[in-house]
Amino acid sequence: MAALIKLRHMPVVQRSAWNYFTKTSRNISTSKKNSDTATTACDSKTSEDKNWVSYGFDYTSKEEDTNAHHATYFFSVTLCLVFGGFAWAYAPDVHMRDWSQREAYLELHRREKAGLPPIDPNFINPKDIKLPSEEDLCDVEIII
Repeated sequence: MAALIKLRHMPVVQRSAWNYFTKTSRNISTSKKNSDTATTACDSKTSEDKNWVSYGFDYTSKEEDTNAHHATYFFSVTLCLVFGGFAWAYAPDVHMRDWSQREAYLELHRREKAGLPPIDPNFINPKDIKLPSEEDLCDVEIII
């Protein structure tokens, strides 16, 4: 089947057989009115394709262009956006945000139970901090 489609697109076959069959089925109308003109399958196809604008996938065949357009948007929207969004929404928490929030609630509960404030102003015991003496600092400007 694919070979027949490729064979139809070859220029030699188009000039010989394809043109012979299309020329035999053409009708010529001599009437002036548009409603009285006779149309054939070939005329309706050319009038349909006359205003065709390509999607950018194939500039010669409307059918192949439309098929490529539909396939591309099916895969990009359905597979990437829908299934990708589903996987992203239900993926495990790699940054461990849930774990850190749960640990914070447990720590708050433990501090409330012990009677301590929720956040201790002295995170490190001031007795454990060793600051340099005034002589060591001498002329160093301290910016707070």
